[in-house]
Amino acid sequence: MVKAVKYVGLDVHKETIAVAVAEGERGGEVRFVGTVANEDDAVRKLVKRLTSPGVTLNVCYEAGPCGYGLHRLLTKLGQNCIVIAPSMMPRRPGDHVKTDRRDAMTLARLLRAGELTAIWVPDEAHEAVRDLIRARRNAQDDAIGAKQTVRSFLLRHDRRFGGKAAWTKMYWRWLSEQRFDFPHQQLAFEEMQKRVLEAQARVGRLEAALAEAVDAWCFAPLVRNLQVLRGIRLVSAATLVAEVGDLTRFDNPKQLMAYVGLVPSEHSSGARTKRGRITRAGNAQARTMLIEAGWSYRLPAREERRYRERVIEMPEDIQEIGWKAQVRLCQRYRRLAAAGKPQPKVTTAIARELVGYAWDIARRVSPAVAG
Repeated sequence: MVKAVKYVGLDVHKETIAVAVAEGERGGEVRFVGTVANEDDAVRKLVKRLTSPGVTLNVCYEAGPCGYGLHRLLTKLGQNCIVIAPSMMPRRPGDHVKTDRRDAMTLARLLRAGELTAIWVPDEAHEAVRDLIRARRNAQDDAIGAKQTVRSFLLRHDRRFGGKAAWTKMYWRWLSEQRFDFPHQQLAFEEMQKRVLEAQARVGRLEAALAEAVDAWCFAPLVRNLQVLRGIRLVSAATLVAEVGDLTRFDNPKQLMAYVGLVPSEHSSGARTKRGRITRAGNAQARTMLIEAGWSYRLPAREERRYRERVIEMPEDIQEIGWKAQVRLCQRYRRLAAAGKPQPKVTTAIARELVGYAWDIARRVSPAVAG
């Protein structure tokens, strides 16, 4: 017996969920069911009302600030649910009316037509690690901002450090020697320094917690093996895996490059081909981390002592990938720079190829081990 299918579009908000249902074939009727509270009990009653013997539900909603709790609840109730990226929603250029009702009906209609692409939804354990990584990134941004505040204050008062590098022991000693004429001005300066120290301490605590969390994570082998690549350490590897998930879910490295937004945009028509800057689609955290890692390939390829100590216990084939990546990407960096390419473009090109090596390492890690 073939079961009938109802395609359900949900427009999810903090307090409410607008519900629309599309039945039958493409082009059929789409009806607005109503609005329910964004609560577990209300969702359970909605599912019970829409289901019946011989009927299955296909549900979708847009990713947003409410997270994946609704997806997990519907999945637990035995319903097929997908989450879609708002940026991938087809939009009509002439449509200038937006309401919850219309959005829910549009989702139901497009789901029935097969025009929606589901995003990858992490499980709760994976999301917990990702939350920790994002908290660490926010703390790092706070530390950078706090340091910039101190340096701006000193520059405004014409206090210039005579050493080579800031935030070293000598720099902190120099900061402790600075005196200002007014007590409240001195207090402001001391509070700025304290803010830097507090932000740095928070970063340290979160990094220690991340190292502990990764050890118990199912992706720990993948995170460890990715560190064979130059410029990628624990935080970088964990960020890539936490934000993207299992890298082997992509059929080839080009798909992964496109997912993190490192491929050039294109606007071609007929015999005219025009490529522009990178798309910047997908996850910004992973893309930023990869570009930061690409910066390390400006130096000649070499295996320093700390690097050898880090990779000595890794499989030989993984170590060979790391060295192969170093040789190729360092040479490519020099060639592109010598050709007069702007430094940001050079670093981005290196990051794009670095993704391919990360994908190669991921497919060599046993799926049974990596989860």
